[in-house]
Parts: sequence; C-alpha cells; structure tokens
Amino acid sequence: MLELKNISFNVDSEGQDKEIIRDVSLVIPDDKMIVITGPNGGGKSTLARLIAGIEKPSSGKILLDGEDITDLSITDRAKKGIGFAFQQPVKFKGIQVLDLIRLAKGEKISVAEACDYLGAVGLCARDYIDREVNGSLSGGELKRIEIATVLAKASRLSVFDEPEAGIDLWSFQNLIQVFQGMREKINGSSILIISHQERILNIADEIIVVQNGELIASGSKEEVLPGLMGTTAAVPECTMSGNPVIRK
Repeated sequence: MLELKNISFNVDSEGQDKEIIRDVSLVIPDDKMIVITGPNGGGKSTLARLIAGIEKPSSGKILLDGEDITDLSITDRAKKGIGFAFQQPVKFKGIQVLDLIRLAKGEKISVAEACDYLGAVGLCARDYIDREVNGSLSGGELKRIEIATVLAKASRLSVFDEPEAGIDLWSFQNLIQVFQGMREKINGSSILIISHQERILNIADEIIVVQNGELIASGSKEEVLPGLMGTTAAVPECTMSGNPVIRK
C-alpha cells in the first residue's frame, strides 16, 4: 500500500514560488487499479512523478507499506517495487527489445520467456524481439514494449503517466485490452494510471480527481464517474468547477 500524507510541491517560476501540488493526502491500496484524472495542467502527471521519485515533494511524506520513502531516488524506489512508464517512452539506440526486457527482469531470461511478455501486450514476438528500441518503432509499439518491461519487472506498484498520449486509435484499443488483462491478474500489487480517457476510467476500481493541484474527489468508479461524465446520477462533490473530463 502506498500512502501520500499532506504532499505539496512548489517550483521556482520567474523568481516566485509557484505551488503545483497542494496538501494532497491519498492511499493507493493493494489489488486495485486506480486512475487519477482531472483537467489538463491540474497536477496529475506531477503527482505521478512525485510517487515515482522523479520529483521530490516540498513538504509531506510518502510511505510504502508504512516505510518512509520520501527521500529515496527513482532507482531506490524501483528496487522497492515502484515501476514507472513515461508519457513518452524512452528510446534506447543500440539496445534490442530482448535486452531491455532482460534488464527489466534483472536476470538473463530465455528468449521464450521474453517473448511471453511481448505476447502479453499483444505484440508478435518474432517481429520485435530482435528490434532496436529506437525511432523505427511507432508510438504504440514503444508504449506496449514499455508495458512489457513493467510486466517483466513485476512491480508492486506500476505507474503509467497518460499511456494514451501520442498513439493512434488502433493502438489505444489494444492498450485498453492490455490494461484489462493486467487488472485481471493483479495479485498483491496495484496499478496507477494517469488519464482522462473515458475507456480507461471505465476499467478502474477507484478514481481520484485532481484539479489545480488539489484532490477534489475520490472513490469507487460507480461513485465518481457519473459526476465526471455529467449524467443525471452525478454526485455534486465529484464535479470539477465547470471543467469536466472530456470524452475523446
């Protein structure tokens, strides 16, 4: 279980202190798929980067199973079991897909085992296992390969920052299937996705809404989603001050 306690994050903007995240407290339980959503620029991705250790909070604490990890680096958090998939996957010139999966796994697994991870994300292994992780791959291919490395790592908490960014509709449909498969196989771990896509919100167990750096709503999908979609079943506390989640 991951817990954020009174997390704030400030940056220096033209000589002034600008607050990006303001006193956020939340719990990411085990065995759940959680989606953090909200308007663009509201602090969603910053929150993901704080959880992963890419950024350090200005105040507050981050606990993993009761252990204070606030000051740990992204590398040390990865060793503790927090995996992070970037909004724009990193390219690795000169590194093949097989090498990348082995690095993620932390051991020299067989080609057949590596191919299983590619198959799990809907890629034909024989077409990709020896490919270089570079610009010759499409955005959707890079996304799925990155997810394959997250699966290989078997993280306690897997964080995905706007996985739908920069991919076409066909790749997005496949991405939904991958996340549904991950959701069905959760066992003592958890998945955290930053997204404003309705189809991703629909497969969540719980939804957290962040706006202007503050947590304004959280609860089960059934409690929160109607308010975001503007249906007649909307719950007042889940509205976002005239900035609803946009269907895309």
